[in-house]
Amino acid sequence: MEDIKAYIESGILELYVLGDVSAEEKLQVEDMAAKYPAVKAEIAEIEKSMELYAEANAVEPSEHLRNRVLSSLVVNLGDDNNFSKAVTHDDDDNITRLPVTRINSFYKYAFAACLALLLVSIYGLVNLYSKLQDSNTQLTALQQDKQRFANQVNLMDSQLDMYRDTTYKVLRLKGMPKAPTAAMILAWNAVSKKVMVDMQSIKLPKHDTQHQYQLWALVKGKPVDMGVFNAPATDTAGVKEMKSIASADGFAVTLEPMGGSINPTMDQMVVIGTF
Repeated sequence: MEDIKAYIESGILELYVLGDVSAEEKLQVEDMAAKYPAVKAEIAEIEKSMELYAEANAVEPSEHLRNRVLSSLVVNLGDDNNFSKAVTHDDDDNITRLPVTRINSFYKYAFAACLALLLVSIYGLVNLYSKLQDSNTQLTALQQDKQRFANQVNLMDSQLDMYRDTTYKVLRLKGMPKAPTAAMILAWNAVSKKVMVDMQSIKLPKHDTQHQYQLWALVKGKPVDMGVFNAPATDTAGVKEMKSIASADGFAVTLEPMGGSINPTMDQMVVIGTF
């Protein structure tokens, strides 16, 4: 069954009402609306909200524009009166005067009124379009914030699962003489063979761009490469999955050249911990 609530909250319906969707997405929304009354009702509610927003933010024509339109109508009326006077004839006893046909100015006035209304409507539509664009931008920003928040929640859930899962062994690595205040926490799962580093717990000296920290598993006294990482972390992940290993007696971290080394540099060891 489709998750209707998640679909409604995804933001696609707002973009559909604004006309900011592809043809394929438009068909998908209309298909969902035909299937599910809740989707159709939500679209109607969004359209109603848009209409109320447009009415609440309607822009009255400026006083300057209103005066220009009225002045234009007055000038046109004056031109009609002058034209009527110009077509009159002098009296002549031998000629029967025909009545002067008054120029019907109804269409002229109607055209002027329609033009004025068109100008005002265009002005209002431009303002409404600008506000709708601003609303669309804000909606997009909110959707991006929502996605970032969801990603952070997922990362936090993963981190909590690591500590809740009893198959993980949590190990605290302590500082060596080179960095006595250094410390970090990792978890190793003997069943899945996963090794997860808690990036939020890392307290290691900051390194330059030519070096990285390298994690080593201690297996019967021999170091095994588990991958490299940066400190402080260059990403926002709460935990970082390292290379997998089936068995380990402990773990250690050394400072190595960028990309890591085949063997650890012992005098650059910063933290170590054993089970």
